[in-house]
Formats: sequence, C-alpha cells, structure tokens
Amino acid sequence: MAAYVLGIDQSTQGTKALLFDEKGVLLARADRAHRQIVNDLGWVEHDPEEIYANVVASVADVVEKAGIDRADIACVGISNQRETSLVWDADGRPVHNAIVWQDARATDVCERVRAAGAADLVRERSGINLSPYFPAAKLAWIRENVDGVAEGLAGGGMRLGTVDAYLVYRLTHGASYRTDFSNASRTQLFDIDSLRWDEDLCAAFGIPVAALPEVSDSDSDFGMTDFEGFLPRPIPIHGVLGDSHGALLGQGCLRPGMVKATYGTGSSVMMNVGEKRVTSGHGLVSSLAWKLGGTVEYVLEGNVNYSGAVISWLKNDLRLIDDPGETDALARSANEADRTYVVPAFTGLGAPYWDSDAVGVVYGMTRTTRRAELVRAALDGIGYQITDVLRAMEADSGVRLGELRVDGGPTHNGYLMQFQSDVARVPVAVSPTEELSGMGAAYAAGSGMGIYDVPSLVAGVERKVYEPERDEAWARTKYDGWKHAVSKALSDEGTGDRS
Repeated sequence: MAAYVLGIDQSTQGTKALLFDEKGVLLARADRAHRQIVNDLGWVEHDPEEIYANVVASVADVVEKAGIDRADIACVGISNQRETSLVWDADGRPVHNAIVWQDARATDVCERVRAAGAADLVRERSGINLSPYFPAAKLAWIRENVDGVAEGLAGGGMRLGTVDAYLVYRLTHGASYRTDFSNASRTQLFDIDSLRWDEDLCAAFGIPVAALPEVSDSDSDFGMTDFEGFLPRPIPIHGVLGDSHGALLGQGCLRPGMVKATYGTGSSVMMNVGEKRVTSGHGLVSSLAWKLGGTVEYVLEGNVNYSGAVISWLKNDLRLIDDPGETDALARSANEADRTYVVPAFTGLGAPYWDSDAVGVVYGMTRTTRRAELVRAALDGIGYQITDVLRAMEADSGVRLGELRVDGGPTHNGYLMQFQSDVARVPVAVSPTEELSGMGAAYAAGSGMGIYDVPSLVAGVERKVYEPERDEAWARTKYDGWKHAVSKALSDEGTGDRS
C-alpha cells in the first residue's frame, strides 16, 4: 500500500496543499488565496474561518489533482505564517479576525511593557526584542479590546495562540489544543532556555499561563483529522513547524553552522546553531529551530524587510521594468564603473540595524547612472542586506559559513545569485523547489510516522551552486561603500551594527 504524506503551508497570502509520495517526491500542489483585510489605520487582518475553509478545500483539491486513493494518505504536516495571532472559543469559533504579523497596532502594549521595565526580561528569556509584531502584544491587544475575551480567558472558556494551534484545534474538533516548540519560541511568552511558558513574561502582557496551548515536539502526534469527512478515516497531524523553520528543515540545514535564506517579499535568514542557545550581540534574534526526535535545536535569525519587494518597486512604482525577468540582463549591461547604492529602508531597516526610523536612500549617483545602473543597484541592495545578516551570524556564532542555501522567486535571477556569492564570499546553493515550508512540515510528519529518513531525503537534492568569482578586494570595496550608504539612511537614534 502506498503511504502518501500531506503538507499544508498556511502562509500570509494563502494556503498551499502539497502531496508527497513515500520517497518524499512532490506529486501535486493546490493553492487557495485568502483576503487581506486592511483598514485605513494600516491594521492587517485575516478571517480565520476563511483560512480554515481553504485548508480543508485545498486538501481536497490536491488529492483530486493527484488522482490518488485518499485512503492511502498516512499523515499530514502543517507549516504556518508565524506571529499571526488569534483568540477562539471552546467550540473553535474565532472571537475576532486574526491579527497578522505585519500589524503593529499593539505598539502601545509594548510601550507599556517597556515603561514597566520588562523589555530586557523579554529579550533575555524569549530571545527576541520587544516588538508589536510578535504574538504576546497582539494577544494582549485582543484581550483588552474585544468584549468578553478577558473574562473568557480567565474562566477557561477561550483559547489563544498562533495559526498552527488554531488549525490543530479546528481539525481535531477541539480534541487537541497544542502548538510546537518553533511557534512557541516566537510568541515572546516562552522561555527558550527552560522550554516552558514563562509566568513573568505572561504577567507582563496580561496573558494567563493556563490559557496557553500545550507545547509539543514538532514531529509529535498532534491529533487526528479527516478534514471534515473528506478522508475515509482520520489521519494523524504528525508535524507542525513555523514556515521559516519548515524551510530550514526542507533545505536540509540539519547541522550547526548551516544557513538558509528565503527571498520573498522580505527575507528570513536562519542559521542552525545546534543544541545550545547563542545570544546575539550583533542585531539578530535567538529562537528554537524545532524539537525533532526529542532533541531541541536553536537558531539565529535575521529578517530583512525588503528583498523581493525591491523588484516590485522597480516595476510598479518607478516603472523601470515591465517584468522582473528583465532585471538580470539590465544589471549585467550596467556600467561597471558606476557606484550607485540603493538602501531600501522604505519602512525602516530590520536586522542587524533595527532602526524603524531609517529612510530609503539612493546614494552615489553620477552622470553614468542610468536605468540599468539603478536596476543593478537595487538588486545589489538585496544582496548587501543578506550579507549584513550573514556577517552578524558569523560574528555571533564564531563559524565561517561554508554555504548559503537559498530559495524564493528572486533566486531565479542569475545576476543576483552570483553577486550574492561574490559579495558574501560564500557559495550560494539554489533550491530546485519553492515549496520548502510545507515540505519541511511534511518531512517532519513523515519522519514522526517512520515513513521518511529526513537526512537521506535532503542529502540527495541537486542544487545549482554559484561560487565567488570576484576577488576579496573587490568585495571589500563594494561592501565598504554599502556600509557608508547605510550610514546615510540611519536615523539620528539608529546606531546599527557598523562592524
């Protein structure tokens, strides 16, 4: 009998259902988009009921697309958009729309926590700087602003958490109220050293510890589901991972010092640092990678606000290109002597600078700066930002990178990938697949069921590799120019990491 494994990637823009065979080969994919609910204040929400309906429907879509016997599906793994937060009642009904990770309405909550002197405690125990982007502040906002939530949480009639916990609860009809270690580590309510919900952190945000879901191994049995009767028998949800953590697993970054970068609208750069936490002194955050096979592993992570979105800026706002595919040839045709830099701090700078008041800068233009040169500078700005994070990772970990594994739409741009390798001084290995988050969750589930040996699966992947072609002196000169351009973008209060 065949043993198929489902992977569900519930992401910011929609839901992807993936179907893998017993050898870990992707057979089919189905997608369902959901609404982006944005108001005049810039608040960003998702409808949890729509998301749940899309999860169930996308599973039916992918199974029917693959043409397999649905009785042969063994298990399912779920990856989810991290930090997006919601509250629901005991019957699984949401009491408010989910507040998306991009939403910063809980800034006042964070300022109150900061004023109470708890900001250092948050970073020390959770590994993450105090910020409204994380679930602790979002859940506090819902508790304080939605009628009945505070009383429901106190009385045990409400549930709360990230999207993974909500989906597990709904798919099991309330039988399982659980999250995994990767998602828990991103809430700012979880002590990543003692590996438990932290009473002091919960008190700082007004969240009852007893209301939080049970934290389980990322490859454990989270409960049974038949996807609202679509399957002839219930199957186990045997893997749950935050999307970036799923991509780290899908990329095969299973050993300390291995790094992946996902180039999306923004970029997540993540390094596996092994079984001991590494605290960053260079602008990165510490989180858990996962708990797989009973073993906890940690990561260093840096997030770049604008990577693929820079290409959209060239197309939609500057109208310098009609299609992203044009950027490769334009960059290659640019005048080598031109020294223009684009620092895309459109909404501030993320890691390692953490300057929300930084401004975008086009620096160093001369009469040689034309369309091709500006396009090249924008692409280079993506590579420089990733390099900033990689250098911080090397400084924090003491490990010289041997390879950078990459995925996402911009990795199809040969110029950008070669530049990334040249300026970061590291081989860049491009993944042949884009479904890495859902793949990682499916591999975790298949491993938990004894179907997959993950190290063997990921070891056999063939990647296109870009090796450094320029010399180190060229890279040093280019990068020094970038750091100088960044100094022009930083606010007076922004210190950044100018190492």
